[in-house]
Parts: sequence; structure tokens; C-alpha cells
Amino acid sequence: MKKKIILLWIVSVVFTVGIAIYQRITGPTYPKAYNIEVNGQKFKIKLLRSAENLSDCEILLPIKDSNIKGFLYWKRYKTNDTFTVVQMQHKQNGLVAYLPKQPAAGKLEYFIKLYYNDKTLKFMNESVVIRFKGVVPNIVLLPHILFMFISLLFSVRAGLSYFVKEDNRSQFYVFLTLVTLFIGGFILGPLMQKYAFGEYWTGFPYGIDLTDNKTLLTFLVWGIVYYLGKKIKNKAKKYALIGLVVMVIMYLIPHSTLGSELDYSKYDKMTKQVKNK
Repeated sequence: MKKKIILLWIVSVVFTVGIAIYQRITGPTYPKAYNIEVNGQKFKIKLLRSAENLSDCEILLPIKDSNIKGFLYWKRYKTNDTFTVVQMQHKQNGLVAYLPKQPAAGKLEYFIKLYYNDKTLKFMNESVVIRFKGVVPNIVLLPHILFMFISLLFSVRAGLSYFVKEDNRSQFYVFLTLVTLFIGGFILGPLMQKYAFGEYWTGFPYGIDLTDNKTLLTFLVWGIVYYLGKKIKNKAKKYALIGLVVMVIMYLIPHSTLGSELDYSKYDKMTKQVKNK
């Protein structure tokens, strides 16, 4: 029995870490990676898709060959603005240019053109979109990540108990899943959202932010799982497994999809009104 429980925890931790890594490397805010080769030299380029708005965002290409020239093209996302062109400068770490900082949730669309001895080097087929955000204090950010991670761990532990007949603690871990998910998703989550994008909640019924909506739906599902597990105890493990399946599906949806996005038409109108006062 003890060996089975230990194995259950090991599998739960490995499974949780795997899902967490998947969340980390997917989604619209993870850097976009490109590979380019020039005269036998291979360069790995990562273009940022998320930045804090304390200052302009540095776009760095680790290319030190002075024969390679770069031009950064950018404009505000979903606007009729024309692209601004900035020539990248050769510095110690490579080619560098800067994107102007934007208000919280403001996005820029950008791409880069590279030339080697006036010959075009093709490495991008599409623009990259970067979103700017306010600074989230670590005192909010780190506990949020921790509680969301722990809630996922408890949900995995609860669901996997279905496969161990001797384990009768699934309902206890369902309860812990609910508690930690509430703290991470509905207390610390909104605080983080407020610091980053200026609003506490942008999911239902106020918006379509999938991260907020995933959190809400998952919490409701696990609330039902807990209720049914108490009412029909002989099926508590089965309900916990169903809850785990839902949790995994939610985590497979890339983080920050349909997240907060500044409407520049409204922002420009508001800015103009303030200036005219």
C-alpha cells in the first residue's frame, strides 16, 4: 500500500511538471524562435512576444557579423498605422533595435529584414505580435504561480487515485484542489491581472479572456466533483478522474490565449479628449 501511494505521488509530480512545462512553452507570449545560416554560421534568433512597459523593449539578434544589416519594422497591432522602419545597430551582443513601450495590454506587430552584402536573408514568413504589460510584484506573481501549480498537483493526485483501489483520500485532495485553485485563481490571479493589464477580471461576463474563463470553468467543475463525491461516496474517485480530465484539457489550451488587448481606437479617442481639455 505504502509503495503504491509513493508511486502515485511520483507519477502525480512528473505529470504535473510535464503539463506546467507545456504551458510555459506554448501560447502567444512565449518567444518565437527562428534559425538562420549565413556562410556556414548558424544563428538562433528568439523574438519577444511579451514585455514590461517600464521602458522600450530591446530586440536583440545574436549576430555579430558586421556584413549583416538588419531593419526592424513595427506598427501598432490591429490599426491602419504604417510601419515604422528602424535600422538595427551593431553592438557588443549583436544587432539591436528598440520597440517603443506601450500602455498596459497594448500590442505591436513587428518583423525584421536581414541583408548580407545587400542580399536578402529570408528567415521570417510572418509578423510577430508583442504585448506590453505592467510590472507584477513578485509578492503576487510567485504565490500565484505556486498555488496554481499546487492545485494542478492535487487535482492529478485526486484523479489518479481512481487507479489505486486501496487509496481512499481522493475526496480530500479534491477539497485541496478547490482551496488552492480559489486562492491562486480568484485572489492572486485578479491581483496579478490588475498589475499587468489594469483590470481585475476580463473573463465571463465581462470579456473573453480564456485564462480567466478556463479558471472559472475548472473551479465550477471541481466544485461539482466535490459535491457529487460527498453525496455519492462510492463514485468519488470516478468523479475526481473526470475532474482531472477537464483540468488537463484546460491546461492544454495555451496560456494567455485571447488575453487582455488594448483597443487603440478607443485609446486614441480617450487620449485626444484628455489633450483637448
